[in-house]
Amino acid sequence: MKNLRLKAARAAMDFSQQQLADKVGVSRQTISAIEKGDYNPTIHLCLDICHCLGKTLDELFWEEP
Repeated sequence: MKNLRLKAARAAMDFSQQQLADKVGVSRQTISAIEKGDYNPTIHLCLDICHCLGKTLDELFWEEP
């Protein structure tokens, strides 16, 4: 499932995928894969992304039924 909330939060902070990747220590391809729903990140990576974007886990990664 695509993570459009992550993409929107990243865009709202005016970060490119590369900028966010650099801040959390992963490749741009990893951020792209998370946004496309092709990669399920670790909880540690989820938390790092949340901290960089000023969001909670629920706001970015909780799937609504």
